This record gives sequence, C-alpha cells and structure tokens, in this order.
Amino acid sequence: MPCTWSMSWGGPAVLSPDAVPTIARYFRLQWEEAQQAYVLLYPEGMVTLNGPAGEILVRCRGDKSVAQIIADLQQQFPEDDVEADAREFLEVAYVNGWISATGAG
Repeated sequence: MPCTWSMSWGGPAVLSPDAVPTIARYFRLQWEEAQQAYVLLYPEGMVTLNGPAGEILVRCRGDKSVAQIIADLQQQFPEDDVEADAREFLEVAYVNGWISATGAG
C-alpha cells in the first residue's frame, strides 16, 4: 500500500515503541559516495534519502526497538527533539514497505 512521503502524513500509528524494524527483504540501504547520501535500492529503482532519513534507516538492523532507535537519535542529536519526526518517518517507511518489523501494531 504505497504512500506519498509527507511530514504531515498523520495516519494511524502502525509501529509500537517495542516494534523492532529492519530493512525490508527486497531493499538494500547503502552509502552512495557520488551523492554523499544514503540510498535505498530496490529492484525497480532507488530512493535518495536526506540526512535525517539516512540516520534513522541505518539504525533499522533488527537489533533495536523503535523506542531504542529514537533514544539513540536523541542522544546523538541532543539539541533537537527528534521523537515526533523519527516516529513519523518510521511509520511512513513501514507503510511504504521500506522496513518490516517484528511486534508491529
């Protein structure tokens, strides 16, 4: 069920704080030197991620919960309140199928 990226997506929460996200099966996250950005590769194309999106997805390795990822980001960027934006991006990534998660919903 594709969803257009929007910071005002505002859909219902689909990932609980205990959900453990990982990059979905047919996607690969990698640093693209030429673009100086993380990219998400999939069979039909590529998504170039902005800095915050890359920082979030690089933590989706299947070893941390949503709450732990947000805490890690907050520790790395203490001057910013990252929780709402990180949670919203994870929700959009999940709805778009970029990540899968155990314990979702």
